[in-house]
Amino acid sequence: MIVLCVLFGSWLLFRGIGVLGVSAFASWRASACFALAAMFLFTGIAHFTKTKHDMARMVPAMFPQPMRMVYLTGICELLGAVGLVIARTRSLASWALIFMLLALFPANVKAAREGLTVAGKAATPLWLRAPMQVLFIGLLWWVGLRNG
Repeated sequence: MIVLCVLFGSWLLFRGIGVLGVSAFASWRASACFALAAMFLFTGIAHFTKTKHDMARMVPAMFPQPMRMVYLTGICELLGAVGLVIARTRSLASWALIFMLLALFPANVKAAREGLTVAGKAATPLWLRAPMQVLFIGLLWWVGLRNG
């Protein structure tokens, strides 16, 4: 749930700054781009904190080095966040993050089914996680891939 708070809170903050005249945040779409970047920055950093051990338990058994996967996906999220705020790389970053969200969804399924915890709290249940993934993918498409 904190991820949704980061996304929507930063989106409203950036849009408010846009209303005050900062052109980078002049539209809901532009503000959403920066909000997604903030969200992926937040989640990417988490891959390098003590929650990394909880994330490693989420990695499906077919991957032999779960901690390496946690670090790799954290780096991808951080690079994706940077890529979203650079106009020239926004489309590529959007595609890469969409692919990553789809690829990582099985880890979220595993966490929910096995009742794993992240930072001492139960993993997001699938009834909520699946729509969140759709929301993130839809917003990435809107800010980076949709023309106009």
